Formats: sequence, structure tokens, C-alpha cells
Amino acid sequence: MSGASVSAARRREVIDALRRGTVPQSGLDLFAVGLDRFAPALDERIATIATGSAAFHAIRGEYGSGKTFFARWLAERAKRAGLATAEIQISETETPLHKLETVYRRLTERLTTATEPASALRSVIDGWFYTLEEEVTEAQPELAEDSEALESAVEALLEERLRGVAQTTPAFSAALRGYRKATLDGDAATAEAVIAWLGGQKSVAASARRTAGVRGDLDHFAALGFLQGLLTVLKDCGHPGLLLVLDEIETLQRVRGDVREKGLNALRQLLDEIDAGRFPGLFLVITGTPAFYEGQQGVQRLPPLAQRLATDFSTDPRFDSPRAVQLRLTGFNLPRLGELGRAVRDLYAGSARNPERIAALVDDTYVAELATAMTGRLGGRAGIAPRLFLRKLVADVLDRVDEFDDFDPRKHYALTVSSDELSEVERNAAADSADEIELELP
Repeated sequence: MSGASVSAARRREVIDALRRGTVPQSGLDLFAVGLDRFAPALDERIATIATGSAAFHAIRGEYGSGKTFFARWLAERAKRAGLATAEIQISETETPLHKLETVYRRLTERLTTATEPASALRSVIDGWFYTLEEEVTEAQPELAEDSEALESAVEALLEERLRGVAQTTPAFSAALRGYRKATLDGDAATAEAVIAWLGGQKSVAASARRTAGVRGDLDHFAALGFLQGLLTVLKDCGHPGLLLVLDEIETLQRVRGDVREKGLNALRQLLDEIDAGRFPGLFLVITGTPAFYEGQQGVQRLPPLAQRLATDFSTDPRFDSPRAVQLRLTGFNLPRLGELGRAVRDLYAGSARNPERIAALVDDTYVAELATAMTGRLGGRAGIAPRLFLRKLVADVLDRVDEFDDFDPRKHYALTVSSDELSEVERNAAADSADEIELELP
């Protein structure tokens, strides 16, 4: 994509995130380096999801290889195809994998579409009821003048669409009816409470649950039924599928043994349900380190799951199939780090006050020198350098070149890295080589 065709808002969102040292939520296609080889197979997969299939991929890579970046890049492609998306960080305290009711709650909190930001559940459900009304009035135009008959017909269509879900989780359709009634009655508080309950939230007022004809809180088993129902609702209102990313799943290695076993079993259960056809339209993606897939504290502890995820990585990475269950991210080397830096510099220059100064002072040679210095600062490990490298490039170099007419990075900037800027992995790499690396740039 040319710099001229990028909107100012998209460019600003990307640059601001890189300045903070975080992965942008969108616009990743503007500087995606090394992912082209995955694109055709994944776009093909997304297309099959849109026809009612389900799919699963496990993303594999060391720290800094770009797993979160890859997941968000894939999410952007999915949203362009009309899918809804949700990205969830698995953690022992906030989102333990074995508690699928919590995973489902996080899903609804982070549910996004191409037009709706996070927490899009209510707008999706409102859109679904609008679609049902449209279908009813198109088939029976006379009902448009009879509100009671229209509501009866909409409810009948609701029951028909959710028949498969109701067999295992009748509370889902009951809650939708309760939400619809509260909305039509103008009872905003009850409608909001029922939506919260549908989203798996706890501590919903008992009066709202009674109105909707449901009881208790969502549990582990009902969560799967609610996910099935959500996929049906999404499909009917124009989103033919859902990309669900479970990020940082390797945290399972660090939890208590019994919790780890439950988490691995939950993942196996999800895969079993996908294979059984329970979740048409679901594209499940997990991300983890090689140690999680290969080590005895991860997938290997559950042989049926290990067999599911087994992928041969004995060949040259150039020949990795993008259709495999596991997709290997090889991370960055110096040439690719330089390519990444050039892409970000060009993106920045597109809205800079002084693009000519940036072109002159932050040329390809300087970007390569900064990449080399940053890699050296991190013990020669280019694979873990991208986050910090881009933060330094944007905040310390490009911002100053753009703001100050007399700033020359070759004369006035020496790369420095303080410990509070570093993650644990980066800190360990820096400690290994702190006395050996010359940080001055020529």
C-alpha cells in the first residue's frame, strides 16, 4: 500500500502504538514483513470459514517472533472478509483456560467487527433482531402493521434459528427473548442486565434474570452452548464467522499441575467440538512458544492433544506449509529488521512535518546501523529486537528529526536502553552482553 493511500487516522494509530512499544490494534498490513507467504493459505481458510466450515491453527514462535502481531494481522484480514474477531490473553489469574465460562466472557468483552470496536455484543444482537424483523416483513408484509403478530413471528423465527443451540443450552434463546421484551418495553436497565448475562458477566441482578426466565451464572458447559449461539447470531446478521485468538497460551506451563491438566483438557475439548461440527464459522487460533508445544510442561503432557498438534519442523523453514496445523514464525534477522524499520520510517514520513529531513537523515544506511546496534545491545538476538527497535526508531529518532531542524541522529543520538524499558527476556539478553556492545552510532 502506498503511503499516499493511508488515512491520517490509521497512520497515527500505528505510529502512536509503536511509540509506546506496543503492537497496534489495526493497520498492521502497513508494515507486515515476512508474512506474505502465509497470506494466500490463510485467506483461503477464511473463505471456507465464511461458507460454514470451522478451522484451527497453532502459531508457534519464540518471544519477539511476532505471534501477537501475526494474530492481529490475521484478524484484520478476517474482518475485511466480514468475520467478527476476538483476541484473548490467557493468564492464570485473569483468564484461565480451563474456565471456559471466563474465556467466553472475555470473548464477548473483546468482540469486534469491521465497524464496531470492542464489546460489540449488544450491537450484534440488536442487528440480529433487526435482520429477523426484515426477514419476517419481507415474507409477510402485512405484519408490518400488526406489532403483536410481528413479534410472534420474530420469536418463532428466533426459535427456529436457535433450535440446535436450544437442545443443549435453552438459556441462550430464553435470554434473547428476555432482552427483546425488555427493549420493546423500554426497560433499559433490564435490557442492559440481560445483555451482561448473555456476555457471561457475573452478579447480574436477580430481577433481570427472572424477567428473562434464566437463573444462576454461566458455567463451563453452558459456555460452549453460548459460543454456538453467538456464532448463529453472527452469521444471521452478516458476519459469517468468528476468529477467536487465544494468545500467550504458554502461560499454562507456569501454573499448578492440576490447573495445567484442566487447561490442556479444555483445549482438547474445544478441538473435539470443532471437529464434530458443533461450531460452524469458528476459526480458532492459539499462540505459544516452541517449549509449550514440545516440552513436558505443555502439550506433551496430554498425548491426544500432542497428536492433534504434531507438525514436522525438521525441514528448512522455507518449506514450512502454511496449511499445517502449527505455523512456525522464525522471527527477525538483521536484514528483516532493517526492512521493518524502513517500512515504518516511510509510513511515518507520509504525515511528517519535514519528510525531506527524514529521507535525508534517516536513510536506509542509518536504519540498518540502528538495527545492528539494537541487536548488539540484546546479545545479538535480532529475534527479540523488533519492539524496542521500533520504539527507539519512532520516539528517539524520527520524532526528533521531524521536530528539531538541527537534530542529526548520527551526531546527537547514542542508543541507550534502560532496564525499566525492557521485558524480562530483553533484560536477560541485555545483561549477557552489556559490557561488550558499543552503542555509539557513526
